[in-house]
Amino acid sequence: MCKKAVVLVSGGLDSTTVLAMAKNKGYECYTICFDYGQRHRAELYAAQRASKALGATEHKVITLDLRAIGGSALTDDSIDVPESETTGIPVTYVPARNTIFLSIALGWAEVLEAEAIFIGVNSVDYSGYPDCRPDYICAFQRMAELATKAGVEGSPVKIETPLIELSKADIIGHGHALNVDYALTVSCYQADDAGRACGRCDSCRLRRKGFLDAGVQDSTLYQPE
Repeated sequence: MCKKAVVLVSGGLDSTTVLAMAKNKGYECYTICFDYGQRHRAELYAAQRASKALGATEHKVITLDLRAIGGSALTDDSIDVPESETTGIPVTYVPARNTIFLSIALGWAEVLEAEAIFIGVNSVDYSGYPDCRPDYICAFQRMAELATKAGVEGSPVKIETPLIELSKADIIGHGHALNVDYALTVSCYQADDAGRACGRCDSCRLRRKGFLDAGVQDSTLYQPE
């Protein structure tokens, strides 16, 4: 019987690379993304494109309303997306986002009897987000072991984070070796309706530098300057 994995996809570079890695490891992949009230829907379309291109068995979109609590430049239009480097936890951090997303993915994994959940968190180029660190993943893994039927019965779902110690250039290098078409992806915090990146936000700067450092052609679609 083929081993199954739930893969969190956002439509961005990192999660698409993780999906390719999971497929390469022989997993039957079930992708999940979240329409949580983010600034644009372009990333949702990108997640669907990437899931189809990489042969996901099923792609699920979960609707949440994180605008109801706000607190992030991605869920509150009154908070500007920064276009210069900042220190500390940036305003693009969405409160408790990975905890919410992983919890729902964990539930689906139990229903599917999946062995693993793959998520593209990164502690190197992680922009200061507290829910992208190894300590956080370890804590969530422990919770998953304690709070699920699968965990109590001795077969806990494993949280897989293959990118957690990689630089953006390393991530792109791995994806390039797996023939990932990064033109399908959208990483920008303020992409337009066509999915074209602004080229100025923190996510765009990290992505552009990653391609440069990896020596891989940047296929990102950018808005006219």
